[in-house]
Amino acid sequence: MNKHHYCIIMAGGVGVRFWPISTTNRPKQFIDILGTGETLIQMTYKRFEKIIPSENIYVVTNTRYRELVQEQLPMLDESQILCEPARRNTAPCIAYASFKIHKKDPEANLVVAPSDHVILQEENFLRVISSALKASASNGHLLTLGIKPNRPDTGYGYIQFKEEVPFPENPRIRRVKTFTEKPALEMAKSFLSSGDFLWNSGIFIWKANSIIEAFDKYLPEVSTVFREGDESYNTSEEDAFISKAYSVCTNISIDYGVMEKADNVLVFMADFGWSDLGTWGSLYEHTPQTAERNAVIGGKVQLYDSHDCIVHLPKEKIAVVQKLDGYIVVEENNMLLICRKEDEQHIRHYVNEVREKNGEQFV
Repeated sequence: MNKHHYCIIMAGGVGVRFWPISTTNRPKQFIDILGTGETLIQMTYKRFEKIIPSENIYVVTNTRYRELVQEQLPMLDESQILCEPARRNTAPCIAYASFKIHKKDPEANLVVAPSDHVILQEENFLRVISSALKASASNGHLLTLGIKPNRPDTGYGYIQFKEEVPFPENPRIRRVKTFTEKPALEMAKSFLSSGDFLWNSGIFIWKANSIIEAFDKYLPEVSTVFREGDESYNTSEEDAFISKAYSVCTNISIDYGVMEKADNVLVFMADFGWSDLGTWGSLYEHTPQTAERNAVIGGKVQLYDSHDCIVHLPKEKIAVVQKLDGYIVVEENNMLLICRKEDEQHIRHYVNEVREKNGEQFV
């Protein structure tokens, strides 16, 4: 393994759309949501451990989840768990880890990935990451992975690529033309038919000094904050500095703050059975289904005259479901959700009302 290869796993999100199994105290990345015996963050770590030195894998999470990370990834040294005292989106998260790692290793080459993605074709995925790391090491470009879309999904961002092939030895790498946030259905359909749009995976590959230079140029308000910690990184002063930094740091995503502005962004076109697993609907798509197109995780469930449903229950729970078509049925910790799949975008609103009427302990 290359000693200059590093992985930053982003694990600070809450995952409201997977309520009630995902809550503020235990978000979806720390849950065995697929019923495989491993949580999403454990699966992510083990995936990258195959190509990245274990001592070079860092997890960035919220301070309140430090113990969860230690519990689920006990092989990590304390210095490999970076704790954010407040949620400030992906740009500060990536800046913190990048400045810290660059201080340790100026030649660091980074892959940045969320902790809660599903990768069905792992060997293919690892080949893509290895190839992308090789490409980023030879130039100062910022690479992102783009997934070939198979449907006009409105839940993903999109990347439009140019026909130009900057590296003839790897025609899957293209220059980025535009980024588009989650589009309306008709626009998503036009993206799919055009053939030059990819799903934005939110997985990035770049040299540490390349992304730091990009922060300097396109997001100096973030760069300035984290540059001030140069003498604190990897010392006993780091936590105190980070507490101060996050109290003044801008809340902004890496896409909006850097990627959409930079002129050296490339996209690596890939297809390895990817899902960001952001909704119950996406989990349904990645769960084995019966002849009636029902997906069941956990529990002892009897379904009658029901179709296109996803049912997620505790293992010891017994449930009988009759004449439901296209529903989400989930129970966890005495909280029950029954919602049409087509209306799952309203779950965030329902959770807010649960909080208002019943208290924070239920969300």
